[in-house]
Amino acid sequence: MSWFTRKDKGIQTPTEAKREAPDGLWYKCPDCGKIMHTREHKLLAYTCSNCNYHERIGSQEYFELLFDDTLYTELDAKMSSGDPLHFTDTKAYPDRIRATEKKTGLKDAVRTGHGKVNGRDLVVACMDFGFIGGSMGSVVGEKIARAMDYSLAHRIPFLMISKSGGARMMEAGFSLMQMAKTSAKIALLDKAGIPYISLLTDPTTGGVTASFAMLGDFNISEPGALIGFAGPRVIRETIGKDLPKGFQSAEFVQEHGFLDFIVDRKELKDRLASLLDIIWKG
Repeated sequence: MSWFTRKDKGIQTPTEAKREAPDGLWYKCPDCGKIMHTREHKLLAYTCSNCNYHERIGSQEYFELLFDDTLYTELDAKMSSGDPLHFTDTKAYPDRIRATEKKTGLKDAVRTGHGKVNGRDLVVACMDFGFIGGSMGSVVGEKIARAMDYSLAHRIPFLMISKSGGARMMEAGFSLMQMAKTSAKIALLDKAGIPYISLLTDPTTGGVTASFAMLGDFNISEPGALIGFAGPRVIRETIGKDLPKGFQSAEFVQEHGFLDFIVDRKELKDRLASLLDIIWKG
């Protein structure tokens, strides 16, 4: 016989007495479906405790993960896009910029700053996919170039965290020019002997992949990140063949020699510090 017997059947809680769980309290992994508390998810650097799926995060989260005590100085924080081509699709480009700024709290698709990472100086440029798909416009190229200038002037290693759909169509040729600008700055870092580390996250595609994302002294990536230039459908139609399984995943790209290593986000700060200890004595 059970030690507990329900005497009253059909117990119901009045609607006004029911309590709803606050929004954002739980996180459901889009890969394996595991549900975990958002606090645990954050403590695990926004990765799944079950399958290690790496959730897309923005510049603020990376700065919090990397910089000691989240102390850093942001560079060119107020820079925002103009409208050189007077571009209009479903809405005018300036209106799209203002709407995206209001929605994300960002001024453009990249933030740059410098601070300490395990006691070592580091300049970091980190892209935000939430700002028009992390697309590369004039501001993105200019902020990265200026951050590299700061790195050159103060002889500090540079980390680029890429997360982008590619060039920004609203700026056309102006956007494509940023590929050359940033590549030229990387050449100056190389000439000065200052390390340039490129971290490719999910997704890194288009003109970003074809320029600064693949030009690191060390090219590294997070697990499972999508890395490529053109999309799988375009490539399939061009070559007329089915693509290999896992095509354009970080693991596939590493296997074919385009990445030096893949690093779990939870280990990123320590791995970067160890790498700098080996390659930089400045």
